[in-house]
Amino acid sequence: MKKTWKFLLRKSLPTESLQGLTFALLGLGDSSYVKFNFAAKKLNKRLLQLGAKALIPIGLCDDQHDHGPSAVSLPWITNLWMELEKLHFLKRKQINDPICKWQLKILENPAEINLVNAEILRWSNEEESQIFTLTTNLRTTSEDHFQDVRLLSFTYSKDVNWQPGDVLQLRPCNSDANVSAFFELIKEHNINFNANTIIELNTIYEDMPLPEIYAQPISVGMLAKYVWDLTAKPRPRAFELLALNCEDELEKEKLAEFTTAEGLDSVISYINRPRRTILEVLQDFRHATSKLTLPILCELFGTIQTRSFSIASIPEEKKLDILVAIVEYKTILSTPRLGLCSNWLKALAVDSKIVGTIKSGTMSLPKNKHTPILMVGPGTGIAPFRSVIQSRLIALKEYSTLDPKLVVFFGCRNKSKDFHFSTEFENWLTRMVKVFVAFSRDQEEKVYVQHLIKQQKSYLKELILNEEAIILVAGSSNNMPKAVKEAFTFVLDENSEYIEQMIKNRRYQEETWS
Repeated sequence: MKKTWKFLLRKSLPTESLQGLTFALLGLGDSSYVKFNFAAKKLNKRLLQLGAKALIPIGLCDDQHDHGPSAVSLPWITNLWMELEKLHFLKRKQINDPICKWQLKILENPAEINLVNAEILRWSNEEESQIFTLTTNLRTTSEDHFQDVRLLSFTYSKDVNWQPGDVLQLRPCNSDANVSAFFELIKEHNINFNANTIIELNTIYEDMPLPEIYAQPISVGMLAKYVWDLTAKPRPRAFELLALNCEDELEKEKLAEFTTAEGLDSVISYINRPRRTILEVLQDFRHATSKLTLPILCELFGTIQTRSFSIASIPEEKKLDILVAIVEYKTILSTPRLGLCSNWLKALAVDSKIVGTIKSGTMSLPKNKHTPILMVGPGTGIAPFRSVIQSRLIALKEYSTLDPKLVVFFGCRNKSKDFHFSTEFENWLTRMVKVFVAFSRDQEEKVYVQHLIKQQKSYLKELILNEEAIILVAGSSNNMPKAVKEAFTFVLDENSEYIEQMIKNRRYQEETWS
């Protein structure tokens, strides 16, 4: 796509280059990010500029919508079929047999087969991957605080290097409890495979190559532990596949309803609000589950995705630190909802070995060590800035009396409960790092980082306008980034155009997550 996009952007292309093309475009996005559906919008605009004709208006799915992406995708797909049928291109028909991406074969005599091992599964044979050994798994919040946050430290056997702002990418695995629950379900319904069954997958379509993880024969036990995401929220495709062979009319009807635009409210009540997992859906729809086959399961389960964590240390320390908020909360369901990766990390014992890859982060730092850096990192958003601060202080070690031009705004609920790196904040103050901390619940009136930014208006304005300071913001993508941006706009006397120019020039950068 990069090559295609580069080609489409050529200024020399005539405006009628694509006048013979009719297209339909559906974008998948998340409105909690500033550049919501940016790729889809730009592509749509460029295709139209080059003379292409849109068959139907662009669809912009939003993961933040109450109905999820389906709120836009389902009516968009219905509209697409209507237009295609009008033009006699294609006719939609009822499909009774599953359309599979892969061709599955059960291997009867697997004794001599070179099975995929767990380490390869965890990282799909990526060359850049490293083995990290856990040395510390420390809770940084008080025991009576609602949020468990962990500081995990790892050592590594070979030379590893990274820059401040880089991330550690990890692929978790399913808990033993969920894997056992899955195989108990299979056993209960007498489905003809078990954990030791060996399968081999081959691609059916030339333009859909096998993922690396399926490149060699693999046991179903390893799929359930390391590949299939048993905790994922099911998408409409999962309900469609479950309904295929179901002989119970009530279950089949309900599953079919979940795949339609009319059934979106039912999906919210059954899946989204209680955060039901695909494994729990299989447990609920027992008749449909009893008719499952291995080929359908390979289509039904999504694969476990990698997660990225900001690195909170520097290579000079010979250890790699990450700060992780453990995801655990309650819904109307009796069992608490647990984040897959954070709880996998929480359960790791000291000396455990994991596979990970260091990747470049989205932040770019100034090459000039004297350019002021203004950092805003409430909660676990402080993690990347710990490495930024450590890096600059080491670079200026010989000049300990020199102002490092570092300003950090941190926010949490209580000084005594969730003040991450509190000791280091004290040390940073001795090195002339400017530190501003908001404890939102330690006084009657709530105080957040944006309030502290506004209080430092004259000081920050001088750094931004006269010293070319850069602004880095990290943390939750909910309300914080917008509030912080408004605070800096206030600092610059409501000069929003200047802020937008800073964003364009990478002097104002955000790294946020939902």
